Amino acid sequence: MTAPDRAADSIGNIVLLEHYNATVDDQRLATLFYVTALGGTRDPYLFTGLDNMWVNFGRTQVHLPSRGASPRSQLLRGTLGFVVPDLYAMRARLGFARAEMQRVAPGRALQFDAMDGPDCIDLYCPWGTRVRCHAPSDAFDGVHLGLVYIDFDVPPGTVDGIARFYTQVIGTPAQVNGRRAIVRAGLFQTLRFTEREAPLPDYDGHHFLIYLADFASPHAWLREHGLLTRDDAPHEWRFEWICDPRDGRRLFQVEHEVRSTRHPLYNRVLVNRDTALTNVNYRRGREDFDGVY
Repeated sequence: MTAPDRAADSIGNIVLLEHYNATVDDQRLATLFYVTALGGTRDPYLFTGLDNMWVNFGRTQVHLPSRGASPRSQLLRGTLGFVVPDLYAMRARLGFARAEMQRVAPGRALQFDAMDGPDCIDLYCPWGTRVRCHAPSDAFDGVHLGLVYIDFDVPPGTVDGIARFYTQVIGTPAQVNGRRAIVRAGLFQTLRFTEREAPLPDYDGHHFLIYLADFASPHAWLREHGLLTRDDAPHEWRFEWICDPRDGRRLFQVEHEVRSTRHPLYNRVLVNRDTALTNVNYRRGREDFDGVY
């Protein structure tokens, strides 16, 4: 009898990749893409105005603030990876979403597009961020709805140092496959870093949030090396630069919002609707999506 691989069940120090955050300049377009097309659910409890919106995907979220008189839309240097419960139903929503975007923003050159793959749909959001939606599969541990990875474009020659950073500083498993580093980010999620030859656009301030079990050790290393950018809250701190712990070389810039599991928002129950339910086929008490991981 083969002994179980106990290491396979060790997820490391990151217990949840909770959200991705990017500023947008039009809440209507954000609603049409992330809610109507992708099938997320606008959080009904927090940020219900026009300055921000949180969109729920299972246990995860996308945050889309629109603050200031002229908000500047931010663009992920990479790809957001989601699992959605029904790609066929999503395909049926895309045409309606496209027509509505053209109606609410006539004459505007939007980046929105969708391309069918054999087991996924590749999209561009209205501002040009790449998104890939997968069907549920064993590759994502049975998740039916959620943000399952962020795949960052990074400069050549950086993935080995990035893997060392997450393993040695953050304390979570990471491996290098060719020109990609894959970092465990909870039960069913990964952070991916893929080397690209094309020059990267300047970093514009988008960020993601992770929860750590060991909140203190990475904080101490980052503080010692002068890398913390915010450190004024009891259960949260932030940093931007991923550095090679071997020589301190700065490899890639993206803000990490880091929280402890004592943060009040950790493991908050998120509302998710059943997108298959309409006013035509409505059944009382069936509004909630029951396939959340």
